Amino acid sequence: MRRTARARRGAVAALLAAMALSLGAGCTAGPGQGDDGRPRPKPSKSPDGTAAPVLARPHPKPSKSPVTTAAPVLAVKIDNVRAARPQTGLDAADVVYAEPVEGGLSRLMAVYATRLPRSVGPVRSAREADLELLGQFRRPTLAFSGAQGRLLPLIGRAPLRAETPGRTPGAYVRDSGRPAPHNLYLDPGRLMPSAPGAAALTTGFRYGAAPAGGVAAPSRTVRYPAARFTFTWSGRHAGWLVALDGTPAVTPGGGPLAPATVVVQYVTVRDSAYRDFLGNTTPYVETVGSGRAQVLRDGRAYDVRWKRGSAAEGTRFTTPDGAPVNFAPGQVWVVFAPR
Repeated sequence: MRRTARARRGAVAALLAAMALSLGAGCTAGPGQGDDGRPRPKPSKSPDGTAAPVLARPHPKPSKSPVTTAAPVLAVKIDNVRAARPQTGLDAADVVYAEPVEGGLSRLMAVYATRLPRSVGPVRSAREADLELLGQFRRPTLAFSGAQGRLLPLIGRAPLRAETPGRTPGAYVRDSGRPAPHNLYLDPGRLMPSAPGAAALTTGFRYGAAPAGGVAAPSRTVRYPAARFTFTWSGRHAGWLVALDGTPAVTPGGGPLAPATVVVQYVTVRDSAYRDFLGNTTPYVETVGSGRAQVLRDGRAYDVRWKRGSAAEGTRFTTPDGAPVNFAPGQVWVVFAPR
């Protein structure tokens, strides 16, 4: 009997130790449960036909090193068709990436580090290339509405914290005044208690005085087959006024979007192994590699080179003779343009 009791006490101690280790490793809940112990919602289909899964949690100068102890950034996939405008929360982002998607359209990824807006959206689905782009950050939080079903396991294995309406339904709300799927909005405060700070921006970008040279550039337009970005310099706003498909981009309050720096980065765009719910092949934007780019700042355009050695690194921009190129302090828009 004493041996049995001793064995029972040993088993209980081992169980308690395992529970403590689980809590110390990030409070991962058991199968089918949320972190509060309640059942998780089952996966559903979003209005655009992508899966809305339940996934396990797996304008200042940024840090110069990709290794940082800062809290992770928040990245949000944002709709960019006419029915989605005006978007909410874009003006608060430190970096906005514009990428081509199916049908010649575009989508945005907004990255937040120095401040969190009250609302961001409309939130849309993720793509395979997003994982490569986000590899430059230390375990970022990715907020998105869902993804193509076969892509979900890849997202689940990626070094990021995936947050969908199925995972954290309290962080999302539908705007009944807008048509689906262009009406899903995120409350960033439900995903993180505060902005992580500039040290989390491990993009490789440098900020400071403008490089020598360049040419006067009153405006610059980048075209996709079914989308158009135009950036017009405004001395009054000390930035580039954004127009989307020929219409000025504004906040819900009517204020202009005017990033201090715009980068037109020429990249390889190839077919991925995935398709949307209509059967269109999803483009894959290769952000690892090297090539040419154009940096717009202070009303001038600079022809530069870009290089990114691996998905774990940021992107370096240099002049033709190899000197680092500084961006203007403030928000940066990076538009990925096919070579």
